[in-house]
Amino acid sequence: MQVLRAADHRRMAWKNGGGETTEVAVSPPDAGLGDFDWRVSMARVETDGPFSGFDGIDRTLAVLDGAGLILSVEGREPAELLGQSEPLAFPADLPTRAMLIAGPITDLNVMTRRGRLQHRLYRHELDGAAELPVAAETVLLLCHSGELLVTSSGETARLGPLDAAIVGPEALRVEGKARFYVAAIGRDVSV
Repeated sequence: MQVLRAADHRRMAWKNGGGETTEVAVSPPDAGLGDFDWRVSMARVETDGPFSGFDGIDRTLAVLDGAGLILSVEGREPAELLGQSEPLAFPADLPTRAMLIAGPITDLNVMTRRGRLQHRLYRHELDGAAELPVAAETVLLLCHSGELLVTSSGETARLGPLDAAIVGPEALRVEGKARFYVAAIGRDVSV
């Protein structure tokens, strides 16, 4: 298990220069914005505007904090994305525009290179303990709020807000009172 503390996440400019993103994890570890296989990041969105385009990338977006946004992806009906909404998947190479509902938001992005990998993103609320039946080569858990105890392959880690853990396809147990997200990433992803 690899634990990624919130204080260590890398901050960098958006690809389109319109803001700042916080990179939680990327593969391969030294990849840039044009050559990653997968990437998990958070971004603070303070104004309406276009999303950065990423050729050949599939993207899923969830709202972590704030009222939400209306996401307009070319060729689709506009979608309202709120904190309690299911994460929204869309091709990152289609022109996409965001309109804030009522002030700034922070979002969670999961991106994978189409044809190489796929992903799914799930939001969970926990008050107790649970087994997570995730079948993927790479599983990233991000604790949004509360405290989460993660156990995989005999290792246990305690995650606080915005801490993350990367595990492999092993059995996964979580305990605590927390809202957290699970990104399942691999060639064939099932949950």
